[in-house]
Amino acid sequence: MAFDTVVVIGGGPGGLRAAQGIAEVGTPVVLLERTDVLGGTPIQENYAGITPHGEEAEPLLRRMADLVTGNPAVDVRMQTTATALSGDPGAFRLEVTGPDGPAIIECGAIVVATGFSHFDPGRETQLYGYYEFDDVVTLPDLESMLKSHSVVRPSNGEPPKKLCFVQCVGSRDRQIGNEYCSKVCCGVASKEAIEVRQLLPDCKVYIFYIDMRMYGYWENEIYWAAQEKHHVQYVKGIITEVLAKGDQLIVRGEDTTMGRPMELLMDMVVLSVGMEPSAGTREVSRTLGIRPNRFGFVDAVGGPLDPVATSREGIYACGAALGPADLEDTVSSAANAAMRAVAFIRGHVTAAAGS
Repeated sequence: MAFDTVVVIGGGPGGLRAAQGIAEVGTPVVLLERTDVLGGTPIQENYAGITPHGEEAEPLLRRMADLVTGNPAVDVRMQTTATALSGDPGAFRLEVTGPDGPAIIECGAIVVATGFSHFDPGRETQLYGYYEFDDVVTLPDLESMLKSHSVVRPSNGEPPKKLCFVQCVGSRDRQIGNEYCSKVCCGVASKEAIEVRQLLPDCKVYIFYIDMRMYGYWENEIYWAAQEKHHVQYVKGIITEVLAKGDQLIVRGEDTTMGRPMELLMDMVVLSVGMEPSAGTREVSRTLGIRPNRFGFVDAVGGPLDPVATSREGIYACGAALGPADLEDTVSSAANAAMRAVAFIRGHVTAAAGS
């Protein structure tokens, strides 16, 4: 295999878009995916719809995967991980391990598209009872229910009459070290709240928030629609604990607008968990020798004019490997990383031909 190949690590939305873009300009690609399925988190965690437009996640990701697997320029290797890297930029030797054992891939550039993990709300610092109360669930848990068109209380299988979302769980929290905003949670919670109201018109839905952070078209498409059309109730406040009372849940906190304590009974509590670096992102950073930022995501060293460059020449990153990102951000940065990798390889080939 020649050094004109690009290796893309990660078979989620970012990796699929990067591989597609590289192959479309005639450059060979090897796509490495550590699991046995392409599509990343939206497929693995049974996402129902993509925020903000609500397009079904599975068909969308399947189409992306088909564009890659159907392209003869792409060599897709499932259940394969990168284990070591040697050589120089433009002439890398990447050691990988897959179902057929270890192998070496010669490549000129690498794109890291290893995505994110959802925050685990069961940590000691969290007082929301995720591992204690069946009816405390996360955004991904509810997303899976919405995909099956059946939102019910896990404790008894009955539809909830009162349901609330708690925002910024695992984000904007100095105590746990995740000081950043996870960017998508406000929009996803609002989207899911709309879908719950559509599925269960008699269910009262609340969103408890520190600040609602909608950007671009999300505010008009989701935030105002949730309130004005679907009657989702937004309450500015901080939730401090969730407790059990009979077969319901007590949600306690402070209404920061009114400056007073609040206590409400709920049937279900949905924790809007933030994004953290995936295990794959942390491992690949060590394997490739690229610098992470202080939160563990890949450090983008190129500034605003080169947001996909890493600390090692010839290696680029995209999507949620760099930090919290929605699908549109991810595919945009993936296309950027793809073209940067191709340009880097072609620059090396041209330089070698002229020497």
